[in-house]
Amino acid sequence: MTKRTSAKYKIDRRLGENIWGRAKSPVNRREYGPGQHGQRRKGKMSDFGTQLRAKQKLKGYYGDLTEKQFRRIYAEAERVKGDTGENLIGLLERRLDALVYRAKFVPTVFAARQFVNHGHVLVNGKKVNIPSYRLKEGDVVEVREKSKQMALFLEAVQSAERDVPDYLEVDHNKMIAKFVRTPALSDVPYAVMMEPNLVVEFYAKN
Repeated sequence: MTKRTSAKYKIDRRLGENIWGRAKSPVNRREYGPGQHGQRRKGKMSDFGTQLRAKQKLKGYYGDLTEKQFRRIYAEAERVKGDTGENLIGLLERRLDALVYRAKFVPTVFAARQFVNHGHVLVNGKKVNIPSYRLKEGDVVEVREKSKQMALFLEAVQSAERDVPDYLEVDHNKMIAKFVRTPALSDVPYAVMMEPNLVVEFYAKN
């Protein structure tokens, strides 16, 4: 399990946004940041601050990836032909833990990482326990037979908090999901606005 799991709502409070759209987020009750200085008035943010915040928000959304992990994904997005921001979103959504979360096999992206790590998932019939595993279009992901009655899974499937995006085909009766296509930014059902263009600007200057 990631060391940040127990503090996932601190990410919301630090950023001042309910980035996963969850009903239990503390931002729904108080929008100021955590700690004794959280209620201080915020001044106007600099361009650097705005870009850094966009990076922290996107990085936090996918399970609070480390800077090293995120920079590696960004570098790959930069090398691929096309818009770097769009490429970055596509690469993040092709992670196995992202698909497990999007398919509503688990309630949170943090749980998705743990779910994959513990060997509950098959990709094209073979066990994969690497959350960052890169999916290809047409790959089929399924929950292992002995894991299908886990309370975590049943809770997620029944949740009305979010919908399954149309770049996945999901059968919750069989607990199978197919990665149909790599999504564009506009296809991804973020609960708040993500700005990968600002992430690109941040890395271009730093």
